[in-house]
Amino acid sequence: MGILKLLFNDPVALAFIAVPLLYSVVIHEVAHGWVAYRLGDPTAKWSDRLTLNPLKHLDLMGTLMLFLVGFGWAKPVPVNFNNIQDKRKGLIFVSSAGIVANILFAFTALLFLRLFSLSPSKTAVLLVHYVVQINITLAALNLIPIPPLDGSKILMGIAPVRTQYLLARLEPYGFFIIIGLLYLGLLDPLIHFIGGIIGAMIGIVLP
Repeated sequence: MGILKLLFNDPVALAFIAVPLLYSVVIHEVAHGWVAYRLGDPTAKWSDRLTLNPLKHLDLMGTLMLFLVGFGWAKPVPVNFNNIQDKRKGLIFVSSAGIVANILFAFTALLFLRLFSLSPSKTAVLLVHYVVQINITLAALNLIPIPPLDGSKILMGIAPVRTQYLLARLEPYGFFIIIGLLYLGLLDPLIHFIGGIIGAMIGIVLP
């Protein structure tokens, strides 16, 4: 069942699901800013982007995409890597933070269901299903090394200068490339593959 279909089939379930789904993209961005702050860059803090207030983060198109197709985005948290002493380390840690946050969110949702719902209701199971699905999809998508996805920033942190230059040149067109590949379904197998690995890792920790 698509998330948007819940509006007509089960609006109560959608009401329960909407908030954690929106926070899936909010927490992703806050994690970027928090790690950058811990590494010495206060830009996100000065911009009041270390808050969990969704109004500070949500992007209209990204939110619509979240409910229409199962993934979305928030406004990127501003980060000035010039404030971070080790820029390569900063790129890797800051870019990884959002991915790790989504994986932890998925793990926490499953753990919560295990601990506090001995006889889980249909709504609780549905809520956890969508929260886990969205967060694993967000993490998997962002691991793909196409700018401006986080995977490209992680790659820039470990790649030689020539590769960094090529990725930087590609970034102005990256959004359109990603949307085109998603529309054609060409990224679906890779997202499912990476998502399967993430799901298996969670399954090992939480059998």
